[in-house]
Amino acid sequence: MKATKENKNQKKNKRKVVKLDGLLTEIRTFYSLKEIQENVETELNQYKMLLEDYSQWLGSQLRNPEVTKNSEHTKKTAELQKVLKTGNRKAGKNEDKKESKITEWVQFKDIMLSSDNLGEAEILFEAIEELKNKISKLEKAKNSLIELERYGLGKDLLYVTYIHDGVPERIFFKQKRDVDAAKFEFAANFSVAKQIQQ
Repeated sequence: MKATKENKNQKKNKRKVVKLDGLLTEIRTFYSLKEIQENVETELNQYKMLLEDYSQWLGSQLRNPEVTKNSEHTKKTAELQKVLKTGNRKAGKNEDKKESKITEWVQFKDIMLSSDNLGEAEILFEAIEELKNKISKLEKAKNSLIELERYGLGKDLLYVTYIHDGVPERIFFKQKRDVDAAKFEFAANFSVAKQIQQ
């Protein structure tokens, strides 16, 4: 019976993840370190699949016969990839000038617009780098949770977890009995009479 209660709680928390997808900061309560690890593993798998999709999308764009014929486009793409991988994109004014020569972006209120052929490649490169960083952070969090579990924390704890950008950053331990005392239960019978149609 205890296992089914934990399964219900896990399903409840997983539903929260689906509903809160895209939420940058949240605080969630977990009933075990294993549950937090499962949450991190789910996030990791989602980001890895997304990384694979974007990598394939970028690869197919770079292998496009019309694009590869244009040597200037190929040269700009290689330069763009180098700038984005080194992270020098926002290093200074010289880099900003170099970036504007690679792709044409126009500021419209709070967003940037581009119709340049390299615009798509640029956002794919940026998304891939961001996903790699996110995967790295999640891997580190996963390893930290595994180490934390080795210390043998008690099973009578609740783990109130601060999650920022999908990565657990802080965990507050709370005794389960404190929460059990505050629970409210309601039990009632409900019956409905079935009407027979003639």
